Amino acid sequence: MTTSIDAARIDAVITWVDGDDPAHSAKRRRYQPHAPRNANAVNPHRWACNDELSYCLRSIANHAPWIGRIWIITDAQTPDLSALPASLRGRITIIDHLTLFAGHESALPTFNSLAIETLLWRIPGLAERFVYFNDDVFLTGPLAPDDVFRGRAPVLRGHWVDQRAIAADPASRDDPTLLHALTQINAAALAGFGAERMFRAAHVVHPLRRSVLAQLYDQHRSKFIANIGHRFRCVSQFLPQGLHNHACIAAGEAVVHTADDHLHLRTGAVHDYPLPQVRAYLARALKPQFKFLCVNDLPQVEAAIPDTRDWIERAIAA
Repeated sequence: MTTSIDAARIDAVITWVDGDDPAHSAKRRRYQPHAPRNANAVNPHRWACNDELSYCLRSIANHAPWIGRIWIITDAQTPDLSALPASLRGRITIIDHLTLFAGHESALPTFNSLAIETLLWRIPGLAERFVYFNDDVFLTGPLAPDDVFRGRAPVLRGHWVDQRAIAADPASRDDPTLLHALTQINAAALAGFGAERMFRAAHVVHPLRRSVLAQLYDQHRSKFIANIGHRFRCVSQFLPQGLHNHACIAAGEAVVHTADDHLHLRTGAVHDYPLPQVRAYLARALKPQFKFLCVNDLPQVEAAIPDTRDWIERAIAA
């Protein structure tokens, strides 16, 4: 796999879907009866569209104007970008699943972010260095290139954890809250790391190197093919960015960033914690030391805290 001619460029990749689109809903209903039993795989919020993409894109424009191309991955859909500034729209390219999965069309349609993430490196024209966003991750403060890459080394946010108890417990496979942990355990194992000490990435943007992912595909081709074969998320899969991170760590080509500069408002937080506490957590996004905010289920948070979008607007503003 050749890299971008512009070695200094850093691109952004965003996955997006409008789950309310009738065609997409019909496809999902056709395949969902065959989904794995873990409820995480079919949680409706995975496909909900609630303006997160607009917040994400505007946050990039405001806080990381140095980003090169912005690639949006979609499934036969085109988001409405008309409200964005023309200068921002001109940097955006829509990439359909058919392009990403070329040669692997039998895996389509897919409703599985893990399968899609497995092939991000195949975007034609993608820079060697890029940052991957879920559309529910927003920049809330100025982001410099060396916040995500130090030369060729990705800057990884997260921490080292011991996940042996989860890995050893068969009941974990049915717990929807643990699917993400299990896919990270699988990724670490593929890179030669045991569950007793593995790096768990935070819910932030993920700096990735195209050549590293391409090389991992060559080294673990059968595992990659298996990973894209699941139409819905499955506990047997690996988290692609987790594999990338551990491979970079093993090669001595990663920087582990320990500063507290990211916030993650997970699904269920408004039910598990007092609302004043959740609101105070959301308000922290306005503090200058925080650069990232992930809101996993915006409608759920908004139902409990009606002015949530006002907080997000203030946080992503330049």
